[in-house]
Amino acid sequence: MPELPEVETTKNAILPFKGKTLKRIIVNNPSLRWPIDEKLINKIKDVKVLSISRRAKYIFLNLDEMTIIIHLGMTGTFRIQKLGSNETRKHDHVVFEFSKEILIFNDPRRFGSLHISKDPQDHFLIKHLGPEPLEDDFNSEYLCKKIKKAGVSTKSFLMNQKNVVGIGNIYACEILFSSGISPKRKIKYLNKSQCEEIVKNTKRIIKEAITKGGTTLKDFYSADGNKGYFKIELDVYDRENEECRVCKEKILRFVQNQRSTFYCKSCQN
Repeated sequence: MPELPEVETTKNAILPFKGKTLKRIIVNNPSLRWPIDEKLINKIKDVKVLSISRRAKYIFLNLDEMTIIIHLGMTGTFRIQKLGSNETRKHDHVVFEFSKEILIFNDPRRFGSLHISKDPQDHFLIKHLGPEPLEDDFNSEYLCKKIKKAGVSTKSFLMNQKNVVGIGNIYACEILFSSGISPKRKIKYLNKSQCEEIVKNTKRIIKEAITKGGTTLKDFYSADGNKGYFKIELDVYDRENEECRVCKEKILRFVQNQRSTFYCKSCQN
């Protein structure tokens, strides 16, 4: 699933549509994770895109009186083509038509979503989200306070979007490795120094991944067709039985909350 860096990269790739007029939206298949409200979609005609922004793993197309909220799901991607292009692909579910170009949302597994809201910050998908990892309000003081009553593992805590947004399986593994903390460890037992390490490494790794264009594993391509290149920088994720770059022990994998977790038993405790 695209995490914050991949969503930020996608948002940046479609920024050229800011200020352009959205002529209409064509829905080829409304059956995404939540059914698309085609009545609302059909009301969007000849409206200017005032801005394009991101909150957590959601992309906002901000129009005059409403906002289109898009989630990429597991396999969602955007593709930009010239208007009148005859190229179509399987799983092209939604087409945003502008005067000279079209923006196509493709999602093979259909776990993505598209909602319309007059107040996106109060939308049910948005209003309970935690702080952005790169913002100042995600800091060691916040983390130390938040973990006191948390009875979950460090990895589960980081992946809970109510605690901090945008961190999924890949970056949770990488953050904990860089912090020297086991993904199995109960987060409420971390001390201030360890909280500081997690915050520091979260910000560093997320920034680096955005700079590199996100992580490409199977499905992620930016809207401009470029792959993410952070994959070559990963220390533990998807490296089972390979040597740890620090201690040369083998990277281990185990299933945690139905997801593969990768870590170094020697470096993380």
